[in-house]
Amino acid sequence: MQRTLAILMAILIGASMPCIARSESWQKAAERLVREAVAGGGVKDPRVLDAIRNTPRHEFMPRDKHRLAYYDMAVPIGEGQTISPPFIVAYMTEQLEPKPSDRVLEIGTGSGYQAAVLSPLVAEVYTIEIVPSLGRRAAATLKRLGYSNVHVKIGDGFQGWPEYAPFDKIIVTCSPEAVPKRLVEQLKEGGRMIIPVGQRYQQTLYLMTKRNGKLVEEALRPTLFVPMTGTAEASRKKKPDPLRPEIVNGGFEQLNGDPPMAAGWHYQRQMSLVVDAHAPQGQRFARFRNAEPGRWSQALQGFAIDGKRVAALDFSLWVRGQRVLPPGKEGAARLTITFYDARRAEVGSGWLGPWRGTFDWKQVRKQIRVPVDAREAIIAVGLLGATGRLDVDDVQLKPVRRSRLAKQGAAGDLRPDELPNASALPLPR
Repeated sequence: MQRTLAILMAILIGASMPCIARSESWQKAAERLVREAVAGGGVKDPRVLDAIRNTPRHEFMPRDKHRLAYYDMAVPIGEGQTISPPFIVAYMTEQLEPKPSDRVLEIGTGSGYQAAVLSPLVAEVYTIEIVPSLGRRAAATLKRLGYSNVHVKIGDGFQGWPEYAPFDKIIVTCSPEAVPKRLVEQLKEGGRMIIPVGQRYQQTLYLMTKRNGKLVEEALRPTLFVPMTGTAEASRKKKPDPLRPEIVNGGFEQLNGDPPMAAGWHYQRQMSLVVDAHAPQGQRFARFRNAEPGRWSQALQGFAIDGKRVAALDFSLWVRGQRVLPPGKEGAARLTITFYDARRAEVGSGWLGPWRGTFDWKQVRKQIRVPVDAREAIIAVGLLGATGRLDVDDVQLKPVRRSRLAKQGAAGDLRPDELPNASALPLPR
């Protein structure tokens, strides 16, 4: 079953993390990944850190992607899916509070990496994958590497795995609109479940604890996972409108999670919320800080878009900078948008900015053309490799229909190679 769009959408996560150099063992690269991105991102459980440190992530990826294995980012694994970023895997694992006696159900095997991380921490892992080719490949990899306590099943995770229920813990790496009833039934009393729930592009990662037969929920953080396919997706009531893409919470006023984070924005890194009565819009704005060239301080947001009918996006936002210095080719302070087709292959990109130096609040506007085969898009805003401080507020976009653009005398569709290349990073999950 599909996993984090961290997703698709984490293409822009952790751009400063190292890949495997020819002269460097994967263990050294993994150690640096843990130190800088996983422990550095707030994961504290030493057992979880050891599991990430000792799991050969490259073994769960196509050979031509091994060089990207120890970046904190999602990487394509085929079938339009990706292997999730190590920080997300570690964070979700930590929230489960895995114990050596636990029997854990995972919904969404994907590459098998999450199951491999869980393997040394618990007694048994039962994992379900809806895409047959991914399930078979993951099972073969896990067997080859000796993860004998991991059991793989090809099927619809919406139904769970009743033959081995009840489970002490359940981890779901794809997003349904609501928690499937079968999973609630298969969780032990007092058991914990971590699951992203919500709309296709606006979700919250929840920790659920079963008490007296019912789930008590705790919102953890905004997140963005691919949908739970099969029965869950077929029964989804609210679906995205690709003709009316919009920015959610562009003024950073709405909060969720504990500690509170900006709702609607995902993979927030080195970002804080500032309360200021003089903010360009409302009472809050987002502040991005970074002192290490090449490291990213950002927030992401995704949405559906139909490039056949939406020709362009009119963007606007307010920005303010203090000692913003670009690190050359490694990045810049800007807003970047990347477009994907129906197979989640990148088909174009564009940006607002870059910004540098010290400057007061100013409003920036720009129209960015949409490739005709675009079906999804991800925006990232912040210090995308640059250093200094960048304040951002009131991010907005308005779609421009192709019929309207034609009336304005615009030229034909823009090819992907005519769009500015926003980043050299690979497609995320």
